[in-house]
Amino acid sequence: MKSLLTGLFALALAGTALAEQVENGRVAELRALDRLSGELTEFMVPAGSEVVLDRLRIGVIECRYPVNNPAGDAYAFLLIRSTESGDTLFEGWMVASSPALNAFDHMRYDVWVIRCTNS
Repeated sequence: MKSLLTGLFALALAGTALAEQVENGRVAELRALDRLSGELTEFMVPAGSEVVLDRLRIGVIECRYPVNNPAGDAYAFLLIRSTESGDTLFEGWMVASSPALNAFDHMRYDVWVIRCTNS
């Protein structure tokens, strides 16, 4: 099921890429929610880098946004791993306007993309 969902998501991104030109952003703005404490954290991660947030190691592989609408529908390829075990918890594209389309499924944390920028 996950591979089917990933395939459909890739097709949706390909259709979007054909419809509009996109540019690679240098920095992804992400937001995380700790469901137990209710703490909401916003942070910036340069593309090709990662940050540690409590028990998560969150890496941004790529971040893109529409050329004609920089404030528009950004998307990023994230790699989220456990700091304790090193296991990969999430690997894939996440769309800012539709985080549930390919969501990070974790019992304690929610992580989603807000935007991509070049600043």
